[in-house]
Amino acid sequence: MAELDLLRFLAALAVVAFHYLVAYASVWGDRPAELFPALAPIAGLGILGVELFFIISGFVILMSVWGRGLGAFARSRLVRLYPAYWLSLAAIAALYGLTAAKPLDPKLSPGEYLVNATMFQRLFKITDASGVYWSLWAELRFYLLISILVIIGVTYGRVLTFAGSWLAAVIGARLLDDSLVNEIVMPDYAPYFIAGMALYLIHKHGHKRGSAWLPWLYVAAGYALSIGSALDRVHRRIDLAGFKNMPVTDTGVIVTVTLIYIAMSLAALGLLRLKPSRLLTALGGTTYPLYLFHSAVAVALIPLLLAGDLPAWTTVTITTLAAILLSYLVYSFAERPIQRLLKPRRRPETPAARAVEVQKASVP
Repeated sequence: MAELDLLRFLAALAVVAFHYLVAYASVWGDRPAELFPALAPIAGLGILGVELFFIISGFVILMSVWGRGLGAFARSRLVRLYPAYWLSLAAIAALYGLTAAKPLDPKLSPGEYLVNATMFQRLFKITDASGVYWSLWAELRFYLLISILVIIGVTYGRVLTFAGSWLAAVIGARLLDDSLVNEIVMPDYAPYFIAGMALYLIHKHGHKRGSAWLPWLYVAAGYALSIGSALDRVHRRIDLAGFKNMPVTDTGVIVTVTLIYIAMSLAALGLLRLKPSRLLTALGGTTYPLYLFHSAVAVALIPLLLAGDLPAWTTVTITTLAAILLSYLVYSFAERPIQRLLKPRRRPETPAARAVEVQKASVP
């Protein structure tokens, strides 16, 4: 789905805009919102690019597990997530270990970098080597939860039961407000994953099922819960930095979340359809490295360019283009070759095996 490649890239670009134009004061040596006052109110909404990632993830992961076993799902996630992640972790360790760079330095020991290599550092209360890694912990917990569904077998009815149970747990977790329960249920981010899964059911089955209204109910519930979660996250940022340095309004947040749900709903219904192309495939492939590497690129380039008396606009333009180019190179010449090497070779599918898979997929 080429439209999802484009949406993923736009989500990553939104996060880059938020960090470069609003958040990275220590990198600039000044408040970015004051350097880019015209763009800061819009760029600040880029903080919600991660939420777009989450709803896309709910859609794509359900699509990828349909008709697959737990082993195949685990292998696909390992091969997809870890190569670029390890490369970004090595780049961050080299940046702070071999240069005099100070902004955003996590100040980790070699052992803590090694724990970060597992991607489970938050489980051990160890600081993320990069601030953007926090969302990967949410993704990992989503994968662990959906593994339950994979084990029992993915069908339309079971997905509805799983998503409905998770939605009920989200509401219960918000009422209970227990730290352990919140860690498992993820009440702030689960609505996006649930809505994404429901949208995939709509995309896959349309109105062929008698319960076709139920996925839309999940999408509506996810949207309602997402508004509160998004407002809370933005308010926490405003409380930390001050409205002057994070000039984002509640109206802007609500409009952004609404647009995210509209775009994904149109994609699910086939009304937002783009023709696959090499450009969109490349943008989709560049997305994950761009998310992982853009912070390190900013730390390496922005102070250097500012030292050369370049204007702020020129500096941010060069840095953004450099981050995109580096990410494309990582995707093309490192991530993709490593993934090809790690992926198990698929045996040719016989007509009989295909018939069995079709029969399994048709079971309610």
